Amino acid sequence: MGDMSSPAPDRAAALAAVAARFAASTDGVIEEIAAEHGLTPREVAGCLPEAAGFSLPGRLFREIMNDVADWGAVTFLVHTPDLILECYGEVPKGKVAQGYFNLIGDSPIGGHIRDERCTEIQFVSRTFMRTESHAIYFFNAEGGIMFKVFVGRDEHYRLYPDQVTRFMGLRDRLAGREIA
Repeated sequence: MGDMSSPAPDRAAALAAVAARFAASTDGVIEEIAAEHGLTPREVAGCLPEAAGFSLPGRLFREIMNDVADWGAVTFLVHTPDLILECYGEVPKGKVAQGYFNLIGDSPIGGHIRDERCTEIQFVSRTFMRTESHAIYFFNAEGGIMFKVFVGRDEHYRLYPDQVTRFMGLRDRLAGREIA
């Protein structure tokens, strides 16, 4: 999935190890796997089986975020070496001002995103912690994950079926546009 042309021997071995791991199971935290193998999260996500993830260019950032704003409550996740921050709520429609894609509204999800730094977006459907999950990963130029948006779950931890449909529909519509 990712650009794996002519990697250094150690990097090639790490990429092969991650691909083998994902062939057996797609479970695991992308950022932790990246740290374990000396890879970027983008490189690790690129090792997911083709059926698990589909990448699109970062230029689709605003379109994707504004579509997600109509889904209802989702899980917005930011993962750094020191923190995994999960926020559950509706993503506000973004407004561009002063160099940022601004999320402002009556939601616990808010802030100012440097959307021009988003170089790639990956739709990921995989087993995570032994349960089905669907998320959109937003990558920066350094191969880090800026943030992830997960399809929401109800009080019984079941995915919202309408959001799964929206996720798949957006993914497939944009994939068709990119392939065409």
